Amino acid sequence: MFKASVFVTLKPGVNDPQGQTILGGLRQLGFDTVTDVRAGKYFVITLDEASEDAAAKKVDGMCDKLLANGVIEEYRIELEDAG
Repeated sequence: MFKASVFVTLKPGVNDPQGQTILGGLRQLGFDTVTDVRAGKYFVITLDEASEDAAAKKVDGMCDKLLANGVIEEYRIELEDAG
């Protein structure tokens, strides 16, 4: 059993309107030292796989097929034993 943490973010250079909106809100609240915000997605997925390699391959496939848009997003996977 493995737990995967998946972090999906926009690739550098891709416009991030959500991040810009959050940045504006933070500045209005007095957080003047914040210079940039990039928004993203976070998933926690538990898999019943026999090995860490098998779990990593499955989660990578999930990201490629559904969780991340490869044209504008990149992702990072962190796996830990949940068994």
